[in-house]
Amino acid sequence: MSNPKSNLVMLLVPVVLVVGLALVLMWVGNPGTVPTTSAPGVASDKAAPAGMVLIPGGRFVMGRVSDAGPGGADEQPARTVDVAPFYLGKYEVTQAQWVAVMDFNPSRYKDPRRPVEQVTWLQAQEFIQKLNKLENTNKYRLPSEAEWEYAARAGSAGAYFFGDEARDLARYAWFDAKNDLGTAPVGKKHPNPWGLHDIYGNVWEWVEDCVHPDYQGAPSDARPWPGGDCGLRVVRGGGWNSPALYARSAVRGNAVPDLNDSGTGFRLARSP
Repeated sequence: MSNPKSNLVMLLVPVVLVVGLALVLMWVGNPGTVPTTSAPGVASDKAAPAGMVLIPGGRFVMGRVSDAGPGGADEQPARTVDVAPFYLGKYEVTQAQWVAVMDFNPSRYKDPRRPVEQVTWLQAQEFIQKLNKLENTNKYRLPSEAEWEYAARAGSAGAYFFGDEARDLARYAWFDAKNDLGTAPVGKKHPNPWGLHDIYGNVWEWVEDCVHPDYQGAPSDARPWPGGDCGLRVVRGGGWNSPALYARSAVRGNAVPDLNDSGTGFRLARSP
C-alpha cells in the first residue's frame, strides 16, 4: 500500500520548485507523533519561518567544563559565549525538502520523511544558495558551531540537555544502531526544551566552522570562528550508528567538506 505522505510530496515538488520551499516546510512541520514543547520563559515567535523555531539570545558556557566528564581535549577550555537570537530548523533537513530544491536524492536510506544524508558540506552550501534564491533572501545558512551547541543545550550545562547520564538518551535520539538500520523519520523522538528534534543522533550535522584543535583563543561571540583548518569542517551531535558518547552537547566531530556519508546531514539556520 502506498504511503500517502510520500504521494503528497511527489505532487508538491513541481509547485515548490516555482514558489519556494514553504509548502514542503509546512508539510514536515509536524511529521512526528511527539508534541513539541518550549522551555519556560522562551516566547514563541509567530513570525518564525515554517519548520523553524526562534532560538533566544543569551550567554552560555561552551565546551566541557569538567576534566572528569566524558570527552576529549578538543572540547576544552570551556568558555563563555554570547549568542544573538536566530532561527533553527525544528528537524534535520529532510529528503523531501532537499529534493524540492535540488531535484535529486543522494540518500542511502530513502524516505521523504527521513533526514537527507550522504550530503557533503559543499552540497549543503549549494542547497542553501538555491533556497535563498527561491525565497528571495540571503538569510538561510548553516549554524555556527557555537550556535549549534547553544541550541542543543537549551539552557542546560550537563553532558546532555536532560542531565549527565545517558540512560534517558533513547527517549530523545536515534543512536548506536546495529545491522545497517539507517536513519529514522524526523520528529519521532521527544524534542529538547527548545523544541528541537533529533539534535542528538540520527545524522551528524554539518556546521559552518572550519576545524580548530581546541578552544584556545576562541571568540566570545557565536559567529563562525575565523581561520582554522578549512580542509576539514565541523560536524555535531552524533549519528544513528554513533555511541552515546558522541550524542552529547559538547562533542565535536570533523570531516572533509566533500564527505558523503550515510550518517551525515545538516540542519538549517536562518538569521532574523
